Amino acid sequence: MVRGGWGHGSRDTARPAAAAAAAASGASVAGAEARPPRGLRPLLFLLWLPLALLSPPPPPPPPGSSEALRGPLEATLPPAGPGLSLYMSQEEVRRLIGIDAELYYVRNDLINHYALSFNLLVPVETNILHFSWHAKAKVEYKLGFQVDNLLAMNMPQANISEQGEVPRTLSVFRVELSCTGRLDSEVTVLMQLNMTVNASKNITVLNFKRRKMCYKKLEQEIKMPMLDKNSSKAIFDPVNAAPTTSTRVFYISVGVCCAVIFLVAIILAVLHLHSMKRIELDDSISDSSSSQGLSQPSTQTTQYLRADTPNNATPITSYPTLRIEKNDLKSVTLMEAKAKVKDIAISRERITLKDVLQEGTFGRIFHGTLVEEKDPTKEKQVFVKTVKDQASEVQVTMMLTESCKLRGLHHRNLLPITHVCIEEGEKPMVLLPYMNWGNLKLFLRQCKLVEANNPQAISQQDLVHMAIQIACGMSYLARREVIHKDLAARNCV
Repeated sequence: MVRGGWGHGSRDTARPAAAAAAAASGASVAGAEARPPRGLRPLLFLLWLPLALLSPPPPPPPPGSSEALRGPLEATLPPAGPGLSLYMSQEEVRRLIGIDAELYYVRNDLINHYALSFNLLVPVETNILHFSWHAKAKVEYKLGFQVDNLLAMNMPQANISEQGEVPRTLSVFRVELSCTGRLDSEVTVLMQLNMTVNASKNITVLNFKRRKMCYKKLEQEIKMPMLDKNSSKAIFDPVNAAPTTSTRVFYISVGVCCAVIFLVAIILAVLHLHSMKRIELDDSISDSSSSQGLSQPSTQTTQYLRADTPNNATPITSYPTLRIEKNDLKSVTLMEAKAKVKDIAISRERITLKDVLQEGTFGRIFHGTLVEEKDPTKEKQVFVKTVKDQASEVQVTMMLTESCKLRGLHHRNLLPITHVCIEEGEKPMVLLPYMNWGNLKLFLRQCKLVEANNPQAISQQDLVHMAIQIACGMSYLARREVIHKDLAARNCV
């Protein structure tokens, strides 16, 4: 326990942490010649710091002594001095080392060398140091800092200018000691104040030593400053700023990628809308071109399609045959069906039947020719669909009714009905455009056989293109509320 301080009569108790700090900073008591016994060392170390507070300042050390500090030697200010005082307040000393006493470095022009030589340990959680000072006359100062490890601690920053004049009234300035968080290290800091008395132009150097433990942070978002050893101005180091720069580049890259994806999505949406409008336009043109066609019945029953296509025909289109509901068949007679397709009926003399391409239970599909109406010398090949001799009147009516219903369907991926033949005494015939390559099933088989000699006979891209055409045709039928119940390669040409 220690009594006193300058003008303080209270009992002060030094905490163990303060005793350890004092023991770490001073190796011996000034003036001691012999090494004290081991049992007395803790007591002497404990008394060192109060001694710095209580003892009158000794004469300055000679220039060659081991106690000399960097720079010019500290000395007592001129006899007719400016009345300079610089100290740490009682609250500041209590906060740093736990002692209720003021720690004077300069008291009315007298320099306390013991206090200046003490390398004070700053607690880890403390980042701000406060100093109180004032002068009765004009005293100019110049402030500078030195740090032995800039990787662990940033250069200290003060809230006063680098040089100026000591205030005439009691003032407090602060110094910030902030760690970078890059690594674990004990950092030694030197704060140097050069005091110049205007009248004598003498320069007195005050060196304040501090040390602080800095620890590495888990997340580093710190810009590493580089400072001039003779200046407290920070110079930004672009090399050590790489983590921040790389993070910025990462976010910029993510933003650019998002913008590109957004633009691609907009372009795809525009193309999709454009294609949908084109399909709707094609459908409207096809519907308008069939203004002479028969209108479909206004029944709400769904129409079902079954395709019966010949074995030799090509561009991927679908020739459907309607499956009529029983209620529709009862409501339509053979005469009514013939009347509905009368506008596309042609003479039997213009039709020539050739080979049978496909045959079912009640119907056949022939390869035939049709004489041109305007030029009888020209012929064009057609598919001719008809019924067998044993077909009933209901089946004949069904075939003609299918023709009526399909007349309103016009699409580039559907095989249209061109003419019918309904002459008395002849079996009804339905004519469709002829396709040279047969149905899709036979075409794919032929391509498969050819692939052995010609691997590029048909590519995957061609197959995908065919599937797209079929899908377009089915989509058109769906929009017309027509359902194809037997979609297969054999029913596509």
